[in-house]
Amino acid sequence: MHVQDSHWSSASAIAPGGGAMSAAGNGRGDGRAAPLRVDAQRNLEHVLRAAREVFGELGYGAPMEDVARRARVGVGTVYRRFPSKDVLVRRIAEEETSRLTDQARTALGQEDEPWSALSRFLRTSVASGAGRLLPPQVLRVGVSDEGTEQAGVPVFDETRVPQQRTQPGTGELRLVPEESSSGTGAEDDAGAAALLDVVGQLVERARAAGELRADVSVADVLLVIATAAPSLPDAAQQAAASARLLDILLEGLRSRPA
Repeated sequence: MHVQDSHWSSASAIAPGGGAMSAAGNGRGDGRAAPLRVDAQRNLEHVLRAAREVFGELGYGAPMEDVARRARVGVGTVYRRFPSKDVLVRRIAEEETSRLTDQARTALGQEDEPWSALSRFLRTSVASGAGRLLPPQVLRVGVSDEGTEQAGVPVFDETRVPQQRTQPGTGELRLVPEESSSGTGAEDDAGAAALLDVVGQLVERARAAGELRADVSVADVLLVIATAAPSLPDAAQQAAASARLLDILLEGLRSRPA
């Protein structure tokens, strides 16, 4: 799994309701998307599908040339729709965040048993390959301020994984805005906050029912999704490996009688 951070450009604004806009838009200046020609729409779909595959395999650090090659279009075609890699990464990350949020809401709404809801969300997300495209702002693991290690393993700062913090006196998670000179859009934070909120509900229900270890956080659940989604060349082998690894990780998340 290769999730890499990407510089989020201020030119990469996300239009309300989803979809990368700004210079990737139509030039009308009114914020509305103009209908695409059939060939242009087909090229856009090819580029987006290729981007999901390439970034899923190589991480968000993969070059635009790899995306163009996979889409079987010229790199100029990619840049006509997405004037920088930041814009394309934003589009893919936004779609992935929305997909994960929908999967979590479905599990929350259709499963009465807390553990069944949490495990259903994890299985659905891992099976869809979501972990390979988790946006950097959601999956951000940082070492402690002291940068200390125990037995060679970095000590993770829970307040930064994944940029979440508990509101004093409320017990509610909130997204910690990423400090960046690139001016990330509020829509990005809103999408990530919605994901953290609904996954937080799954976690709290399972913990309250005594089925989830008390020390498991929302961050841990998202890390499970990322860890259990390896990128392997053979699809059948990849699915089998993901299912096996997730079974092991789920056993690690469950609480055990004292």
